[in-house]
Parts: sequence; C-alpha cells; structure tokens
Amino acid sequence: MTHRILILGGTTEARQLAGKLVGRKDFSITLSLAGRTESPVAQGVPFRVGGFGGAEGLAGYLGEEHVDLLIDATHPYAARISANAAKAATKSGVPIFALRRPGWEPVAGDRWTPVESVVEAASALGTAPRRVFLAIGRQESGAFEAAPQHNYLIRSVDPVEPKLAVPDALYLLARGPFPEADERALLEKYGINAVVSKNSGGDATYGKIAAARALGIEVVMIRRPPLPDVPSAETVDALAAKVDHLFDPVAERGV
Repeated sequence: MTHRILILGGTTEARQLAGKLVGRKDFSITLSLAGRTESPVAQGVPFRVGGFGGAEGLAGYLGEEHVDLLIDATHPYAARISANAAKAATKSGVPIFALRRPGWEPVAGDRWTPVESVVEAASALGTAPRRVFLAIGRQESGAFEAAPQHNYLIRSVDPVEPKLAVPDALYLLARGPFPEADERALLEKYGINAVVSKNSGGDATYGKIAAARALGIEVVMIRRPPLPDVPSAETVDALAAKVDHLFDPVAERGV
C-alpha cells in the first residue's frame, strides 16, 4: 500500500528528508511551504505553497487527503506553525514526527547576549550608535525601527519591503550557506561591532557566529521559542529511520 506523508518544510533539512523518503516506492511525499520566501529553491518532490487555515484547516486537509503521517520540519522559530501541526495531528488522529535541529551552544571566546525576542534584541544594542549586522531575515526586522540610532547591515533572502524607517541601513540579498571566511570578511568590510542572530542551529549559517567569535564581536542571540512536545529526531537520517520503522513492511505483515 502507499503511505501518504505531508512534510511541513521551508528548511534545508525538510528538502533533504523529502528527497530521502521519496526513494521508497510505497511513500507518496508532499512538501508544504509557507510561502514566505518569494523564490524557493527547487524542492525535488511534489510541493504546495501557502497556509492551511490554522490547526482546524490543517486537520481538515490531513483527513481529506488521507495523510498517514505529518512531519514538522519547519524552522525552529516557526512556533505557531509547529503548534498548529501538533493540534491538527491530535484532532485528526494522524501520527506526527518533528525534525528538531539542535541549537548552537556558546563556546570559549563567544560574547553572547541572550534575549527572548527581537524587541529585546533592539533594546540590548544600547543607546550609543553601533554598526549592526542584522542576520534574522526580513520578517521581523521592523522591530529595529525602535533603535534608529544604529547603522544597520541587513541580510535576507528576499527584499525587506518596505525599507526600515531608519536613517542608515544597507540591504544585502543572499541565500546561505555562508562560510566563516566570507562572514569574517563581511564583518570586517563594514566595521560591524554587533551581530543580531536567531539561534537557528545547523552549519549553513553558523559562519557568522564563528566569525564574530574570531573578531571579538558581540552577538545578541535571540532564544528559541518553546515548541510542542511531539516525537522528534535531531537529524534527517534519524527521522527517516523513525519513518521507516513506523511503516516497516515486515511489521505490517505481522512477520
């Protein structure tokens, strides 16, 4: 029989997981993207774009499409989507797994200032003007309009629209991964003395953290939001193994 799997994606790991699972002939994979990125990279599997209408809408979709497994492989900061996924799985009775990428941990030489939100991050920069590398994407960059005294270097995949209402901001469009050497050159070129980052985890964007450490630059690190407690794994391979075990052909035959 064919098992229908819906992966809530938007991360590199989600795309890798989909590519790994699609090789099984008894799996039908659909990757769902929220649509926040205007030009997503090629996914390699069938995909849909857009929301479901909250937990209720997602639960309805799971039933209508006869989904056998829901996988939450969204970004660690997509807390609302993860919460809706957990609620939808409970309501529909569909099993759920989550891919939970481990966060970064500070090491010797790091100068981290941990904060709970982007609003706190803007405040943590202080009142004196600084040259700030804003590496949190475009969605929440508007919070830094509350600290217009700083000079901002803002990097995002898609353009920040509208531009921030601050006197001095430079915008860079780029998609990771970002090697440490390149990040160090960027920080030095623009004289950056503070980096604002989310604790995304993984290797693709860790370069800026390592570069900041090497240069002695402060990193204002936005803590991760709490996420639902559902069965999870930290790597693509580990989660793929959980999926294989769930749909083990031998177990299904009762052998």
